[in-house]
Amino acid sequence: MSETGGGCVYDGVPLDGVKARIDSPDASGVGRIVLSGPVLARGYAEKGASDNRPAGAAVFRERPDLGTGRELLTSDMGKLIDDADGMRRLRVLGRVDDVIITGGIKVVPREVEHVLTALDGVAEACVVGLPDAQWGQAVAAVVVPESMEEVGDRRDWARWLRAVARERLDGAHAPKHVVVAEALPLRGPGKVDRRAVARLAGESGAVA
Repeated sequence: MSETGGGCVYDGVPLDGVKARIDSPDASGVGRIVLSGPVLARGYAEKGASDNRPAGAAVFRERPDLGTGRELLTSDMGKLIDDADGMRRLRVLGRVDDVIITGGIKVVPREVEHVLTALDGVAEACVVGLPDAQWGQAVAAVVVPESMEEVGDRRDWARWLRAVARERLDGAHAPKHVVVAEALPLRGPGKVDRRAVARLAGESGAVA
């Protein structure tokens, strides 16, 4: 919103004059979202234009070959999909710095979370990457059940979740570790604190 003057895409379709593309998409079409068009801001104020911004931060880039002359590499991952009506739409999958690289494969947490929260008895799920000597990062999930009373043994339920997830996801995306928790840690605005989730997953004796 900040870098595009308040708007660029509505319901997955770019506004008039706006172009959206995916930079360096992987085999499934997932990559960083890149925008161009008249809605782009001129740039960052000098105070905020620091070289110390995170690696996944949004970046303006000059493109003389474009009619607008520049484009924005956003801090979001996404893919372009064709819906049932033949309309190509942009689907935002999450932030660049949330992406998990496991065995050289990009895993977007939101895609795994969508599968987990669709399972019976699951209220919430947060997927993060944990350091792993073999894979670089291992996919880990902290899952909140709808009812702790119906879960019974947490480790048994976690093993069931992991087994079911393997049936619905490929090897890279299926969580290698699952932790069952009563709630997900939150930050001030009410958003899930992914760093705290990663600590929880690493400290809770995750089911491997």
